[in-house]
Amino acid sequence: MVEKETLAELKEEIIEKLEDVVDPELGVDIVNLGLVYQIDLDQTGVCVVKMTLTTMGCPLTDILADMVERALQPIPAVKKVDVKFVWEPAWTISRMSRYAKMTLGIH
Repeated sequence: MVEKETLAELKEEIIEKLEDVVDPELGVDIVNLGLVYQIDLDQTGVCVVKMTLTTMGCPLTDILADMVERALQPIPAVKKVDVKFVWEPAWTISRMSRYAKMTLGIH
């Protein structure tokens, strides 16, 4: 069971772990790219990560889902990871952090 007091801390830890998931094509993590739209963790330890990709039809769907699952495995409260890819709203470069834009040379 996940206690409500620690839910915010767990979400922070999840985000930190997702910052280790680097898009193989762009070389920047999925959090700073703005690909992670929502993270939900229920009381049973099921973590749903709603995310998108920079382009629909990107061949990295399975690879990134696997990388997300592996990144969250070390968190004891996360018992199962469910990665859901969504296409609405569409991803744009405005979702990227300043760090990501600097890394990719976008001004």
